Amino acid sequence: MEQEVLHDYMLVVHPDAQTVQDVSMYKHLIAEELGSNPAAFSQAHIALFRSEFPERYEQVFVTMLEGLVADQSAFTVYTSRIDHGRHANGRHTFYVNVANPKPLEELHRKVLRAFELEPGSYRPHIALARSLQPHQFTQLAPYLSGKVFVRSFHCHSFSLLKRLAGSDRYELVREFNFGREVPSSHPLFHRAA
Repeated sequence: MEQEVLHDYMLVVHPDAQTVQDVSMYKHLIAEELGSNPAAFSQAHIALFRSEFPERYEQVFVTMLEGLVADQSAFTVYTSRIDHGRHANGRHTFYVNVANPKPLEELHRKVLRAFELEPGSYRPHIALARSLQPHQFTQLAPYLSGKVFVRSFHCHSFSLLKRLAGSDRYELVREFNFGREVPSSHPLFHRAA
């Protein structure tokens, strides 16, 4: 029996054009400092969910997401600074933190519940540089660590992207607009940024 081809699906929130441009500027500076190709960096986004499955399940996934967004309210995302994290493998990631993570965390939980998956740890962020070797982290830290990055944008949709598992480029499957445009009445900050 022939093995099915898997696609890598990712749900993302795209920031507004100004935030994308500002993040892109940092990614270009990082590429310049590390001597790498700026085209290797993805467009600014906040990942909500990622999974690999055969393309024949795509329509089921789309239908589930349509049901999920029908009752979803728009909200505002606030960022405050550039931060970094160290992974178990010793590599580092620089990212723009989300100062009010609760609305994104709740949206992430809704997606997982739709798939009947248990929520794990999830920290919404906009990645600037991933999987950096310790020497690359040390090289970039003086320029990036703790740098202020105060922005805000209105979140009223998310996008479903896909690519062949193992390939480089994602393509847009569909944009899902939230059913309710009225911003939800969440307090701005639920924990310190």
